[in-house]
Amino acid sequence: MAKRSAPEVNAGSMADIAFLLLIFFLVTTTIEKDSGINRKLPPMEDSEEDVIIKQKNIFTVLINGKDQLLVEDDLMEVKDLRKAAMEFLDNNGDGSCNFCRGKKDPSSSDNPDKAIISLKNERETSYAAYISVQNELVGAYNELRNRRALEIGGSKGFPNMNFVEMQSNYKDARFTGNKTKLKEVIDQIKVEYPLKLSEVQ
Repeated sequence: MAKRSAPEVNAGSMADIAFLLLIFFLVTTTIEKDSGINRKLPPMEDSEEDVIIKQKNIFTVLINGKDQLLVEDDLMEVKDLRKAAMEFLDNNGDGSCNFCRGKKDPSSSDNPDKAIISLKNERETSYAAYISVQNELVGAYNELRNRRALEIGGSKGFPNMNFVEMQSNYKDARFTGNKTKLKEVIDQIKVEYPLKLSEVQ
């Protein structure tokens, strides 16, 4: 009895199919991009003088390895951090700030320009705790800037527009208002409440 040969499978098109599948998955897959935290470094200054900063103008925030928050060496809940940071930034201890609404406590910051928030975390700190603290601190600056924008925006031609909306409108190509004037208001508010958030290693 004669042996029948096994039929061969034509594998010539398999490479084409695999290539098409590869292209399909490359085109349809979205790759998450971690953008990190948006921070702009301050410009380098040529001054070689040592800057003397009074201890009362530094608001120390520490996140320990157990994700506990220590503010000025006292335990604090993250939900209370924003209010404490705002009180520190807006204190106006030296009375030089005519738009501040603080308590004018002489043992706290002199004015928003001199106030610095110092954030330190330990190596064991979780990423979630670090981000939540960062969010509250930046939120404190944004709330003060929003308040200031609502105070001066009306006289500059931008009534009922807070600072976040001003920044959004400035970047929006569809905004029909005066962008030059809007930029001046944004810059003025940034000067009045400068974001001085120092991250200590």
